Amino acid sequence: MSLDLGSLEILGAASVGQPGQRRFRLYVQSRRGSAIIWMEKEQLNRLSLTLDQVLAQLTEGQVLRTEAQAGGPPAPAGLPSDFLSAPEYDLRSSQMALTYDERDESFTFTVTPVEIILEQEQEQEEPQLLIQEDEAISFQFSQQQAQELAGTINVLMTGGRPVCPLCGTPLDGGPHACVKQNGYHEIVQVIEEEDEEE
Repeated sequence: MSLDLGSLEILGAASVGQPGQRRFRLYVQSRRGSAIIWMEKEQLNRLSLTLDQVLAQLTEGQVLRTEAQAGGPPAPAGLPSDFLSAPEYDLRSSQMALTYDERDESFTFTVTPVEIILEQEQEQEEPQLLIQEDEAISFQFSQQQAQELAGTINVLMTGGRPVCPLCGTPLDGGPHACVKQNGYHEIVQVIEEEDEEE
């Protein structure tokens, strides 16, 4: 049975681990319960970009994404002290849906987990995905909470490994062969077999 946590009192994002090996999560809490939602970095970034776009439209450009600021970005915060140490729900996000209600001026976010099934008896190499709609979690949050969440996610995205400004590949401190830099081309050698003469 799907769960609606209602209006959130706490909403945020955090990462666990060192740059290059980080795991990302949303944490949410309302009077009805709390949850940790694990997400891929790309999913979290897409959520942030979507919130920024919607907020810019709703406020007619008064709320815009901050790309740079003096002194560099602030350090990302972890879980707040008033967040429960053991949330009732802990799930991995797969499908996400974001809607906006103009009457309430609030966002509704729905996360549906997916179970990956590996059938060893059959000769299928590709795993099957089972959408668990009955375990979906939804919650509502305000425009102000959306703006704060988008800002937090932006700090998380820029707080990892530096990326190449040309191709966007994470830089690990070693040599970097940039696919968009002048003079770098992938070398492909084609060898044609010659017909043997009899």
